Amino acid sequence: MKATANGLEGVVAAETALSDVRGDEGVLVIAGADVEALGESASFEAATARLFTAAGLATTEAQVKERLAAARVRVARRLSAPVAANGMDALRAALATLSETDTELETAFELLAATSVATAQWYRRARGEPVLAPDPSLAHAADLHRMMTGAHDPLAARGLERYLVTVCDHGMNASTFAARVVASTGSDAVSAVVAAIGALKGPLHGGAPGPVLDMLDAIGTPERAEAWIDGEIAAGRRIMGMGHRVYKTRDPRAAVLEAATKALGKDSPRLTLARAVEGVARKALKAKYPDRSLDVNVEFYTAVLLDAVGIDRAAFSPMFACGRTAGWLAHVAEQRRTGRLIRPASTYVGAEAGCP
Repeated sequence: MKATANGLEGVVAAETALSDVRGDEGVLVIAGADVEALGESASFEAATARLFTAAGLATTEAQVKERLAAARVRVARRLSAPVAANGMDALRAALATLSETDTELETAFELLAATSVATAQWYRRARGEPVLAPDPSLAHAADLHRMMTGAHDPLAARGLERYLVTVCDHGMNASTFAARVVASTGSDAVSAVVAAIGALKGPLHGGAPGPVLDMLDAIGTPERAEAWIDGEIAAGRRIMGMGHRVYKTRDPRAAVLEAATKALGKDSPRLTLARAVEGVARKALKAKYPDRSLDVNVEFYTAVLLDAVGIDRAAFSPMFACGRTAGWLAHVAEQRRTGRLIRPASTYVGAEAGCP
């Protein structure tokens, strides 16, 4: 009998030029760039161009900016995200109405644009506010922030952009693997991205940033952190934003998002609280589970940053999709060029034929 790798732990399913997650070292490389350097200086268009080019969809930052802006305008004319309690339901439904265009690259731009346009449409409608049309004169992150909040705030838009860049790709995570499985069948990019959205909706993949804010609200002040954390650990409850399936040290993306929040230049009691809670939680978890690595992950400072730029916690998962769609599309293109049908084996543990 072949050994079973539950959850495909440690199984290499593809060779990729898109990202390298070195969990033991706390390092993430995105298409040849360290995530901390990329998140510090790159535009979302530059990060997208890097991913697309690495996947065989050669393009430049300037081309991405021009074509993505035009795609936002096009898709907004025919896209209508439904009013739904859950933003991921609305996003999944809206993108499922799209079809492939004449070229692979143009389809990629339309899907990337549609993710942000549909997220903003849903967000505004859910809040009883008028939907805002895209502004093609703005960079993608700035336009997304404006369509979401109604404000043209360059500093907040740059904070959001650093988030989108930081989460644009992350190895063979669940949603990316879902997209590659669909692409491996020869299906279209729309189906692959919709499948990825379905995977991202699961709370084990993309659902923790909102509860991080709930946790910070419950703690209230740095002075209350130790007692609150100790109480949660004693009750056997998870500390939100701590621990990661891959990283054995601090998630490098957390450092980018923490710095991005600080760069907003505002007096942020929530950032001060978050830092205090992180320190207390790390110490308490280490004492309780000395053989496990339960350090801060990307979701912890995602919550603090998105809250600081004016995005409500109900939209955190769709906002993650707005950044990660760039990676999904690159993986779809790479799978089409270098992969084959993904068809893992399984071990049968049921009754033998003829048994009652």
